[in-house]
Amino acid sequence: MLELGRMLTKELDLDQSVDTLGRWMAHYIAELINDTENASAEERPTKMRACSEAILSLWKHRHELPSGKRPFETLEPILRTLESLDPNDDTPRYFRTVRSAAEEGDDDGDTKSWLKIIDGLDYSAKILIRYCLSQAAKNALDKSAEWVLLAEAVGEEDGIEFPVIRIIVDETNLLKEPDPDGETRKQLEDRLSRLEGFTNMATALTSQLRQKIQKI
Repeated sequence: MLELGRMLTKELDLDQSVDTLGRWMAHYIAELINDTENASAEERPTKMRACSEAILSLWKHRHELPSGKRPFETLEPILRTLESLDPNDDTPRYFRTVRSAAEEGDDDGDTKSWLKIIDGLDYSAKILIRYCLSQAAKNALDKSAEWVLLAEAVGEEDGIEFPVIRIIVDETNLLKEPDPDGETRKQLEDRLSRLEGFTNMATALTSQLRQKIQKI
């Protein structure tokens, strides 16, 4: 708990912050941490309780901290985007109503086959976009992962950041796995198969467009 408090006070930058309330909270928590660490054995539980309550109160308002001081600020644009791009979610991203109605209708098999291809392309696009976002998050990931570890250590991992950051970490770890086995290999093979289908479809369309342009 005290480590989370130290990290928050460091982020708020006691001497440089122009945010009066934030600076006061940082000083207040820093004093509580110091009092707790220097308290006698009899006083320490009471001091620790007061310090923990102040730290958790500030943590719960982390999204309201000034610009440049929020724990996950550098990841916020990526978090908002990545939240809706989980490849494990089979919900179609595009033309959901039309495709759902066509699947339930009496269309011929050829139509449904093309709709199934669309679903596969939708999934493949999610994989590619998720990969790009995980690469974009690399520079900010180390610090954010530190926040996650500190919050998890005190049981305060609520919020949208945590599951989404885990998605980024899992994506990074998946590609770093030196000898994938079992479920990991199955997941990679499924992605490879889908992406190869995506590539073949894109190549076929590219060829058609090139021929069309050459005829003009």
